[in-house]
Amino acid sequence: MDNEIVKRLAWSGLLAASSALASIAAARIAAVLWRRLFDEEPPE
Repeated sequence: MDNEIVKRLAWSGLLAASSALASIAAARIAAVLWRRLFDEEPPE
């Protein structure tokens, strides 16, 4: 991977993937907390 463009694209891909996974995890954790606190489904 000597090409600078390939390195930048790989970095951008890693950032996008990790951001997506973090967002999904945060939404699931928030939903679990909402259910435990209010004993109902979270609003959509």
